[in-house]
Amino acid sequence: MSFKDFGLSSEVVQGTLAMGFTDPTPIQLRAFPIVLAGKDLIGTAQTGTGKAAAFALPILTNLAQHGAFRCLVLEPTRELAAQVETAFRDYGRFTDLRVSLIHGGVGYGKQREEAAAGMDIVVATPGRLLDHLGQGTMKLDKVNVLVLDEVDRMLDMGFLPDVRRIVEQISTDRQTLLFSATLPPEIDRLAAWVLRDPVVVEIGANRSPAETITHAVYPVAAEQKFDLLMALLERTNFDSALIFSRTKHGADKIANKLKAGKHSVAVLHSNRTQRERVEALEGFKSGKYEIMVATDIAARGIDVAGISHVINYDVPEHTEDYVHRIGRTGRAQKVGDAFTLMNGEELGSLQSIERFIGQKIPRLKLEGFPYLYTALFEPESVTGSGKRAIGGGRTHGGYSYGRRRR
Repeated sequence: MSFKDFGLSSEVVQGTLAMGFTDPTPIQLRAFPIVLAGKDLIGTAQTGTGKAAAFALPILTNLAQHGAFRCLVLEPTRELAAQVETAFRDYGRFTDLRVSLIHGGVGYGKQREEAAAGMDIVVATPGRLLDHLGQGTMKLDKVNVLVLDEVDRMLDMGFLPDVRRIVEQISTDRQTLLFSATLPPEIDRLAAWVLRDPVVVEIGANRSPAETITHAVYPVAAEQKFDLLMALLERTNFDSALIFSRTKHGADKIANKLKAGKHSVAVLHSNRTQRERVEALEGFKSGKYEIMVATDIAARGIDVAGISHVINYDVPEHTEDYVHRIGRTGRAQKVGDAFTLMNGEELGSLQSIERFIGQKIPRLKLEGFPYLYTALFEPESVTGSGKRAIGGGRTHGGYSYGRRRR
């Protein structure tokens, strides 16, 4: 089926085709009829499946033309809010609908001006939106479409009380769309309060990474992690690489060392100013930077086509974050590689991830790297079976040697 087969407006279809999209994804195929019919929806899908368009296109169609502020989209981070606002603008470029972006880290001036001029759709983070509501510069009395996106991330970041305060100011006579990668009990309770007879759309297994991603774990002594990272980058043909650090300080340290090693690097974490964040993302998208180092706060806020490699410099603390991190590659059915560097203290976290995703991740050793001994090299520590993981290569002692070259 094409985008023309769902009752989307001709202007929205034109905007979608202008973006280069021709075939709806599974989540879009399922969500379009539900959203167009005005029904409430709970949607879960793997990252990189076209979720933003699944709600943006039918909302733009239903709103039709410029009027009052009728649609509110809540996002947990600035990056996600900016990404979704851009999507609405791109898909709605041939309509007269107005979209406004509301988030912290920038001044209030432009946001107040846009509110005064009138907008149809607001994409916002909870904290800054509450500021505007408290100051009286925005009102939610005419909102009849509410989108709660990445709700599990809002839960992780402690935003659910703010979300409740916002929802209480919106008429109960509304359409509500809730999207979350996972549905823990806290979100179930929120959904029961917020939604009315929702239709549930679940695409794929929540815990499964995209099948187009090849995984590998590289055991290494803690003091050799950065040296192994450099060696991997030198021997891998990557288009662009996203490296995840557990901490902001760690991200800065990794980035500075990579720069000293003659790599072009951008950094993204919560201590960066909004200007620095935008410059980093735009530079990474344009190819100015070949590598971006980020913390988990950005794991769902980076939407860059063509990321060929994701490297977990630190094993994620939370099992779900593994899927979100590596979901930055292998998007839209493209292939990608996900490398994880693991020291002895991180073995337990990795085993939790493997239980969560329901699969063992092959352990690899980089041929010719001067490894220091670690107990992780003992056969009983190996969960891989020597199968081809990153392009095959010879195996020994349960390990696969070799690498995938593009």
